[in-house]
This record gives sequence, C-alpha cells and structure tokens, in this order.
Amino acid sequence: LRAQPVPSPQVLVYDLLFGKGLKCGGRWKALARRHRARLEAELARLKVRHKVSRNEDLLAPEQAASPAASQVPRYVRVNTLKTCVDDVIDFFKRQGYSYLGKAGSMEELRALSGKKFLLDLHLPELLVFPPQTDLHDNLLYTSGHIILQDKASCLPAFLLSPAPGSHVIDACAAPGNKTSHLAAILKNKGQIFAFDVDPKRVATMNTLLTRAGVTSCQLAQQDFLTVDPGDPKYSRVTHILLDPSCSGSGMVTRGPGEEVAPSAERLQALAGFQRRVLSRALSFPALRRLVYSTCSLQQEENEDVVQAVLQEQGSAFRVVTAFPSWPCRGLAAFPGAESCLRASPAETLTQGFFVAVLERCGEGADAPSSLPVAAKENPQPIEGTESGAAPKKRKRKKQRVK
Repeated sequence: LRAQPVPSPQVLVYDLLFGKGLKCGGRWKALARRHRARLEAELARLKVRHKVSRNEDLLAPEQAASPAASQVPRYVRVNTLKTCVDDVIDFFKRQGYSYLGKAGSMEELRALSGKKFLLDLHLPELLVFPPQTDLHDNLLYTSGHIILQDKASCLPAFLLSPAPGSHVIDACAAPGNKTSHLAAILKNKGQIFAFDVDPKRVATMNTLLTRAGVTSCQLAQQDFLTVDPGDPKYSRVTHILLDPSCSGSGMVTRGPGEEVAPSAERLQALAGFQRRVLSRALSFPALRRLVYSTCSLQQEENEDVVQAVLQEQGSAFRVVTAFPSWPCRGLAAFPGAESCLRASPAETLTQGFFVAVLERCGEGADAPSSLPVAAKENPQPIEGTESGAAPKKRKRKKQRVK
C-alpha cells in the first residue's frame, strides 16, 4: 500500500477557508477544525485590511496600487461605542504621533506626512493620517476601538443620521463597517436589521460587529429583495441605508489588470438590480429617510437609478441637499441631481463614491431636514474645543485603552 501524502499547512488552510472542504482525514482534519474559528477571524481581518468582502478577491494576484491610491489619506473612524475622540488622540500621541488639531482645509489633509494626524474637517469622529499609514496591528484596531474606513464610506450612515432608538435597515450590509457606524450613531439604542445574501459575508460581518461592540443589530442571511415591507417586524423602520452591489469603478485600490470600465451589458444588469432594490426599500410604510450610495463612478448606477425610481414613486419622495459645502456634486442628469454628492481622489481625497439622500414628502413626513446637525455648512467645533486645538477631556469616559 502506498502511504498517503501528508498535506502541507498551507493546503489545509486553503481547503478549509477557500476550497470545497477538507479532503484529508484523521488527525490532520481534526487539527484544522480545532483552529477553524481563529483562522476565520484572521480571514475576516485580512478582508477588512484589503477592503474586500469576498474570499475570491483575496485569491487574485496582488497588483501595484494605482497612482490615485497614493493620494488618499488613511482615515480612522473612532468607534464611539467603545471610546471617544479625545482618548484615541491621546493614545496616538503616546505612541509618538503628532496631533495637528482639526483640519481647516483639504490642503491640510493633502500635506500630511510622517507621524502626523488631524481631525477631519467634515466628520467629527474621523481622524486623518498620511497615505499608506498601516494601523492593522495597532491595539486600537485589533480591540475594535477604531475602524479603518474610507471617508466617503462614512458618509452614508452619517447623512442617514437616525436618532437613538430608531429602527433602521442596512439592506446590503456586508462587510459591516457602515452597520457598525449606524450602531454608533444610534448608541446601540434602537434596532438595526442588516441583510446580506452570502453566508460567508454574513459570518465575516458578525465577527466585525462583535469586535466593534455592536449589540443593537439583527443579522439575516437573506436577499433584501425577498424581505416583505409589510411584515409587522419592520413596521417601525424609519431609516434605510442602501449600498447595493455595484461595478466598484470608484475604488482606487484596483490593480492595473482589473476592469475599470464595466461593459454596457454588466452596467445594464447592475442598474436593473439597483432600481429594483431601491424601489423595494422605498416601499416600507414608515420610512422617512433613505440613503442610496455606491462606490461607482458610472451615471447609469447613480443618478440614472435615482431618477428612474423617483419617477416611479411620483411625488412620494424627493432628493434633499446633502452637505452643501461638499465640493463634488451629482451630475446634471435630472433637475435636482446637484443635491446628490460624489467623491473622488482628486477632489475630496477619498475613494470614488456617490450618495443620494431621499426623504418622504407630504403629510405624516417629518419636516424636511437636509443634514445632520454636525454636517451643516459651517460645522461647530467639538464641544470644548477650538479649531486646530486638541479636544478637552470629557467628564465621562468609555473604555480607556492604555
């Protein structure tokens, strides 16, 4: 009899996490299964690090970063479920970083270098570090006190701005950064219903949300298009965040060999799905505000989708102006499209992104509210601070990282 070859550790891990299951038996199979939870947790961190949600995206050969990627700063969202901005600033200062205060312009973000960082000029809980700053091994990241999330990706939850206690749907939620942002805005008070159809992405999201301290979220492995808006379970849902599958053409981390301009056929298919899912979201009876976003640059997936669905809805919903001071606006595809916003490496020092804020019109709707309080044209400094000065200590602290 020929002896069975002993599988290498790399092959075992590949088969367990990426393949069709373990082909070996005996003690090797038992060993791999015993460490499965730790391996899956490391896989989740790796996907967050590479900003992907699918395992397949990790298997492709790594390509050199595009020139645009080198311009985009490293954005760090402070997870207020576990800590506060001033504690995180103090922690980084103790690690040898120089805090330069609150940014006053995009040029200040562009000029960042070395071990220096700023408080973002638009978002009150976002810190900005020089491009390529690697914080994946930093204690604040591994403990869930900070989230490494691009600034543009922070806009949807920030502009949705549900009040604590609200019931919210995150319709296409994986990998979960926007979901954890919603939970922080809600202060874990209320309820988030988060959906994703892929079981592996749901597992990844569960890992990330647990690490972030999210307790107000109910995950469901379900296609949002199959969710019944009339289900009493969702009768109190007033806010929906919809960030559906898209071409991803705004992601500056794409390699030179990857598709940048999707085919007309693919765009048509994606836009059809996006229109269907947006229509479904707007049919929830108690809905008052919805944010539609993509990481796409294509008009077919952005302004055209919003226009088509608004025409279907008649006068039930309207687009409201998001961030009047934001420099990059929606394309003039329909009257009012300038109320939407876009993001790009050149103009906003972020990934490419599109965001539209829709609100219900007519009786029973809230008075129009174009922006969260903190996002007004001239945002006020954080309580107890002046522009360019480090925030003073708050009396009440969350978990302090030493």
